[in-house]
Amino acid sequence: MSVVTKATIASFGGKLLKLTHNAATTNCEMAFNLYLPPQAIQNPRQKVPVLIYLSGLTCTADNCSEKGFFQHGASKKGIAILYPDTSPRGLNIEGENDSWDFGTGAGFYLNATKDPYDKGYNMYSYVTEELPKTVFAAFEQLDSSRVSITGHSMGGHGALTLFLRNPGKYKSVSAFAPIANPINCPWGQKAFKGYLGDDIQKWKEFDATELVKKWKGPLNALIDV
Repeated sequence: MSVVTKATIASFGGKLLKLTHNAATTNCEMAFNLYLPPQAIQNPRQKVPVLIYLSGLTCTADNCSEKGFFQHGASKKGIAILYPDTSPRGLNIEGENDSWDFGTGAGFYLNATKDPYDKGYNMYSYVTEELPKTVFAAFEQLDSSRVSITGHSMGGHGALTLFLRNPGKYKSVSAFAPIANPINCPWGQKAFKGYLGDDIQKWKEFDATELVKKWKGPLNALIDV
């Protein structure tokens, strides 16, 4: 689907773009932010690496781009930053707006299998497949062979699980105060039960502490609690 630019903001010599597109995986319009460093602006033919930043509970695509200012460091290193949203929005599912830690703003970067959330709460497929495909098609300056992932809290959980489930897909992974063992904490248990049902084995498929047990070979990951 085509990408629509809602706003362009000058940021540390580069541009912070406010973007939307219609996503098939989530069945709704999704908003995201993309920071293009000055290197990508000055020479559009120069490919720049991409860092995906996954935000935490209650956040939108705007939180880190407007409050965290990763752009400052990224501008110096020539790194583009992709800021996805944390869930689908406006699906009109009963109960999705009732609490801050489940539903809207709390997609947990998984693919829901429990009705009715399986109709759009597919943030795992959205972040790993549809969004990158859309962004790389729209912005030729981005290097699809150099993609890394990071996140905070629920986003740290997302970064770790996406990395561990897709060996070789991301160049690096880092997580800040991640929900690293969601099957053993109230937030994770509430979300997994609501999205995945009662099957604990399904829960383990999106739990970094369980996934790392299956990892083969060395693992270089930065986790800051």
